[in-house]
Amino acid sequence: MAENSTILASTIEALIENKKYSTLKDIFVTMQPADIALTLGELEENRLPLMFRLLPKELAAETFIEMDPEEQELLIRGFSDAELKEVVDELYVDDAVDLIEEMPANVVRRILKSADPEMRRTINELLNYPEDSAGSIMTTEYVSLRPEMTAEEAIKRIRRGAVDKETIYTCYVTDKNRKLIGYVTLKSLILAEDDTQITDIMGTDTISVTTTDDQEEVAGTFQKYDLSALPVVDKEERLVGIVTVDDAIDVMEEEATEDIEKMAAITPTDKPYLKLTPFDIWKSRIPWLLLLMVSATFTGIIISSFENALAAYVALTAFIPMLMDTGGNTGSQASVTVIRALSLGDLEFRDFFKVVWKELRVAVLCAVSLAVVNFVKIQLVDVWILGNTSITVTVNLVVCVTLAFTVIVAKLVGCSLPLLAKKLGFDPAVMASPFITTIVDALSLLIYFQVARVLLGL
Repeated sequence: MAENSTILASTIEALIENKKYSTLKDIFVTMQPADIALTLGELEENRLPLMFRLLPKELAAETFIEMDPEEQELLIRGFSDAELKEVVDELYVDDAVDLIEEMPANVVRRILKSADPEMRRTINELLNYPEDSAGSIMTTEYVSLRPEMTAEEAIKRIRRGAVDKETIYTCYVTDKNRKLIGYVTLKSLILAEDDTQITDIMGTDTISVTTTDDQEEVAGTFQKYDLSALPVVDKEERLVGIVTVDDAIDVMEEEATEDIEKMAAITPTDKPYLKLTPFDIWKSRIPWLLLLMVSATFTGIIISSFENALAAYVALTAFIPMLMDTGGNTGSQASVTVIRALSLGDLEFRDFFKVVWKELRVAVLCAVSLAVVNFVKIQLVDVWILGNTSITVTVNLVVCVTLAFTVIVAKLVGCSLPLLAKKLGFDPAVMASPFITTIVDALSLLIYFQVARVLLGL
């Protein structure tokens, strides 16, 4: 794919140089909008408007939605009012809302001015819904049918309005007050007799979401029930819009990226990596690094308070990195597993004790395995092969007992914190590797010195 993309880019560059615009247009009409957007994004900025104007009207609108916000803004600033209106008229309402949310105020004013009054009113309504809610990502362009209609009447209605609808494969049945009462598929309508009433072929087990539901929950509903569209209702159960599967996929990608960034202690950003400046990346990373650096001073305080113990048994110092790293790794395993299960909807806070009990058993098995292997390793490598006589059997026991307790505590901390964060209304992804590691580092040192005090009589 990469090789084909390189060949295509060089071909387009050559055609531009030779001003073979009709050939370029013929190439573009054979490509998918997403591929065209990617290709145009690799061109020099001054060539972008010219290449975009080669696209047929409908293809241009579809390509425009796939482009990065910076490229969209560049094109809008170069559009005449007539050109902008042509693009806006071809956009679905939810795509227009997404576009407006990414643009500066002066560009937004031009877009709204180019939209017809009905579209402008709908856009303003959608913009009033809470950010990251079902209402903010839905479209109002859906097919609504009445239960008393016949299959023939329904198909005629679909045929008349299909050109302006984002999807027609699932149609929703509403009463005279727009209350959602069922759904019917296009397949069912086509296979039904002409005089069959909608009420006889519609499904009533409709899965829906409300306008204020979180978009991540909406995406999870798509995944759970394998839907292609999902109706959105208001508090009175009236149908106000639908979310389509392409928007759900975008949400899944966005939420997954956000979780990964939070788990790595990075402030989430909407821009692609190559579009970020070094200063942008610095701003997203430095707050977390400062916080973690300050919190890590607790480990220094703990070590300082046990300086006498370390002076008496210098050999203990060599095992501190291993204990802290193992604790952080085991805690991260548990936290990442639980965070992923929470994001998929496999876990809720009510499962807290089930999770703790399961992780406790896993922790005991891991603790015993690691402690036994570590004991053998220290005796064979550190004592017999390297000849480190300062490591006695008792010191070895201190290290291995600490390792076992550290693994158990780390697993319990790692599985508990994401669940508690979810319960308190925080994003569980925040309680991932960096925070878990910092907490477990301090706990492992406390355990280490307490075990040493008991076994070595410090």
